[in-house]
Amino acid sequence: MAGTLAAAALATFEPARADEPSLRQLAAQKGLLYGCAASSNFLAADAPFAALVAEQAGILVPERELKQYVVQKKEGAWDFSGAEALAAFAAKNGQKFRGHTLVWASALPPWLEQKLGNNPSENLLTDMIARECGRFRGRVHSWDVVNEAVVPGFLHPDGLQTSSPWYQAFGEGYIATAFHAAREADPHALLFYNDYSVEMRESWQGGRRTAILNLLEKLKKQGVPIDGFGVQGHLKPFLEHFDEEIFAAFLRDIAGLGLKIMITELDATDHPGPADPAQRDAAIASLTRRFLDVSLDNPATIGVLTWGLSDRYSWLSMDPSRKWPDGQLSRGLPYDGDLKPKPMREAIAAAFKARKAVGQ
Repeated sequence: MAGTLAAAALATFEPARADEPSLRQLAAQKGLLYGCAASSNFLAADAPFAALVAEQAGILVPERELKQYVVQKKEGAWDFSGAEALAAFAAKNGQKFRGHTLVWASALPPWLEQKLGNNPSENLLTDMIARECGRFRGRVHSWDVVNEAVVPGFLHPDGLQTSSPWYQAFGEGYIATAFHAAREADPHALLFYNDYSVEMRESWQGGRRTAILNLLEKLKKQGVPIDGFGVQGHLKPFLEHFDEEIFAAFLRDIAGLGLKIMITELDATDHPGPADPAQRDAAIASLTRRFLDVSLDNPATIGVLTWGLSDRYSWLSMDPSRKWPDGQLSRGLPYDGDLKPKPMREAIAAAFKARKAVGQ
């Protein structure tokens, strides 16, 4: 399959010129946000990388610093040092700040997971959200309130993830409770539900799209204060097949619920792909452009964030199912390991340039 997909017709994208506007500037020209995920440790230790993030990103999201296993490693011992460092970096560089993520089954410290399984109080959920949202109240553009709550095809008729400790503790009502608590703690931040694998035509993704739409529609009917849906956008150009019509229809359904749309974690898996990095870069750029053209054609889309900015620091190079066995860096982000722009960067820039400005 890798060879078949790589052989598809590809657009040509050249690296950005030195005088090319930044991605944040190109996005802002069309009423959009561009930003990226980053780690406070890497920003502190790598001045050239930090300068690139400051230049290119108009909104910053912590890669891990606001996940529960970081901020509550031990019960009662809160640690916001990393998140505060990122918030300060964003403020210094005129960037907005995004919160990720309040409620996620895969980000729990052992003590919290144990408590959720032992006749828990709902205060475990609401107090946690009040603490995090309250601390950053007025400083956060948007929160991923609930992350990845659906797993279709198992026990729940609507496809909710019944194995989640949050679901097992409080039932499906935990999702609505989380949004109400976040709105109370930070009335002005945009509140998002965030999820993955909705853009490709593989049959199993159809079930995910249906489950997500059912969930969002139910939340809206219940009067839950949800403002938007986050499309993660972890693309797999050598493993899956993108379908513009299917993805566009899904986004229209999301917008039809009155929700905003953000691309929240865009990157691309280049393994398995051709041995030649240039061929992989071309395939990634082509798919990125097609994906973003559909995303930005929907007027409900307000921004694009990549899950990282440079291949120098990418989870794709560490994940067992995505990394290269020979240890080479993945090439799934706009800039390479030497902080040089790649065709993916130009594909993102071209998509911003092609998007009609708000009101046009």
